Amino acid sequence: MRALVVTAVGAESDSVLTGLTPHPDSPGPESRTLPGGYLITRRDLPGIAFDVLVGGVGPAAAAAGTATALALAEYGLVVSAGIGGGFAPAAPVGSLVVADAIVAADLGAQTPDGFVDVASLGFGRSVHLPPAELAARAAEATGALLAPVLTVSTVTGTADGAAVLAARHPMAGAEAMEGFGVAEAAAAHGLPVLEIRAVSNAVGPRDRAAWRIGDALAALAEGFRVLGPVLANWGEHHEQHRGRG
Repeated sequence: MRALVVTAVGAESDSVLTGLTPHPDSPGPESRTLPGGYLITRRDLPGIAFDVLVGGVGPAAAAAGTATALALAEYGLVVSAGIGGGFAPAAPVGSLVVADAIVAADLGAQTPDGFVDVASLGFGRSVHLPPAELAARAAEATGALLAPVLTVSTVTGTADGAAVLAARHPMAGAEAMEGFGVAEAAAAHGLPVLEIRAVSNAVGPRDRAAWRIGDALAALAEGFRVLGPVLANWGEHHEQHRGRG
């Protein structure tokens, strides 16, 4: 199977590739630039090939980058990966969250009665569901929290904002800016999607001194070190099932 992993920035891509490197003396990965200037890097593991794409920040950029890559090659799975904010206390700094739902948390309309999501407005969908078995396996293997991951266009920076999101999505584990965009592109190509986030900060007041980006990137690398075989195994069984269908 061939999987596309989409990150927002190069540091996240580097961490994913570090995790997918079997041992220090492995041959260097192959990088190339796609139309639009998107950097994509290939890493082959037993049973699975990964293309790791730097897709850009935010849902629109992520959707555009993902769609570009999917138009140029055949894939069996798309993964949105990177760092993000965690909802305390369930997702502390340095932990991992695997999405059981990818939610467009601020796509909709404000009304006198509160926020109405885009699906309720009748203009599309606001949630993508990763394959339940795959998400559960990925969470178990990595020790991650299995919970909804929220996609926002503006990251939360106040206690009030965090409280509003938590009230609207009480089971949420993390927020980030790209997952729903990646999922929309994957769905357009009929492909399953997964999202994994390493927590660099708590969702709430913006306090850069409390951010632990290095710890989160290290956790992301460790997560992908474990995920490689899990995704390869899932891909094998998924392909066999499709073949019998």
